[in-house]
Amino acid sequence: MHAPIHPKISTRQVFAIAGPAMVANLTTPLIGIVSTTAIGRLDDAAQLGGVAMASVIFDCLFWLFAFLRMSTLAFTAQAQGAGEPQEYAAILVRGFIVAGLIGAALIALQLPLAAITFQLMGGSEGVTRAAKTYFMIRIWSAPLALANYVILGWLVGQARANLALALQIVINLINMIATVLLVQAYGAGIAGAAIAAVLAETAGFVVGIVVAWRISQTGFAVPAATLFDRTKLMRMLAVNRDIMVRTAALIVVFLFFTAKGAREGDVTLAANSVLNNFLLVSAFFLDGLANAAQQLCGRAFGARDGRGFADSTRLVLLWGIGFALVVSVLFALFGPALIKLMTTSDDVRRYARDFLPFVVMAPLPGVFAFGFDGIYVGATWAREMRNLMLASLAIFLATWWALSAYGNTGLWIALIGFYVARGGLQGLRYPAMLRKTFATSPASPRP
Repeated sequence: MHAPIHPKISTRQVFAIAGPAMVANLTTPLIGIVSTTAIGRLDDAAQLGGVAMASVIFDCLFWLFAFLRMSTLAFTAQAQGAGEPQEYAAILVRGFIVAGLIGAALIALQLPLAAITFQLMGGSEGVTRAAKTYFMIRIWSAPLALANYVILGWLVGQARANLALALQIVINLINMIATVLLVQAYGAGIAGAAIAAVLAETAGFVVGIVVAWRISQTGFAVPAATLFDRTKLMRMLAVNRDIMVRTAALIVVFLFFTAKGAREGDVTLAANSVLNNFLLVSAFFLDGLANAAQQLCGRAFGARDGRGFADSTRLVLLWGIGFALVVSVLFALFGPALIKLMTTSDDVRRYARDFLPFVVMAPLPGVFAFGFDGIYVGATWAREMRNLMLASLAIFLATWWALSAYGNTGLWIALIGFYVARGGLQGLRYPAMLRKTFATSPASPRP
């Protein structure tokens, strides 16, 4: 075993991870834009609606299993901090096993899964038929897509964020190019868009395996006793379970927000959709900083470096506040013009402008929501993260219920309250968790 790593935490280290993560996040929406444009040019509303419906289903489905990336990142960073590079291969292979089992289960259950999800979505017959075509093809990418989560988490966990960025760009570029070729050049329609997604995930996995093999110090050969170490396996499963429950609660909030907005009418739904794009943009930057928190805090956790952990927390949150203020100012200044650009409907424009102040407010509480998510993942405080997210969900629902008479205004207040609850509850719990975690550490955190 190597000596634990206790490096001084700097702003440069934060942005060496956060920067590539932000860029990777910014490239992801391009897939949806290209797919929508390619299908939209076929002049078939049912196919366009079908790809939109199916994409939402896969976004939620794969998001639910994003614990594979988060837990792999955290465990790898902890192994790096503890000076245990020989553990890297075991973490990667364990992640592949879980990804393969989940992916195989999704493929095996594709028929009942499709029946349930499309029943819940409630689209027209034409849209549902097109979405099913997309679903039945893309579902075969599930093991590969989940395995790519593992690879990306493994790379960032070693602070190899540039390699993770390159891999993400490869996946996204192949997806976009294949979509255009299959849909437009070869006339494969919505099936072509689904095949493009499968090809992209396959290529990403192949490239990821090659990259992982080249940088691995021990290859992928892991003794069975190490791979199936009961203590480590049970810890991995417990962390993954808790993060999955946490993510499910998060998905419930945003699905509930969308559903209640839809019940307020088409104009409200459209305006909320426009404004959600603003929230998505701010999330790109804040999630990048959360990635930095996961790696730096995970490494400090593995090294039993309480001071480094506290310093990582401080830097991530301070830079997050700075980004949030800038984003809020930009939303306030340019929000009306962007709304005008995104929709031609005067009613939607007017309604969206009325609710723009909520979007302007959102980034600041979002800093603490995203930042502490990253900190808690890095320290694998998954049980606390799960419990606090469930409490935040309860606060969101209670706030909406209390303000339901105010329609969409009450809904937005509930969403902002949810952001505040997420970050606030984790922030209140943080000092006690820090003291408990590093109570016996020789490098105690600064008061």
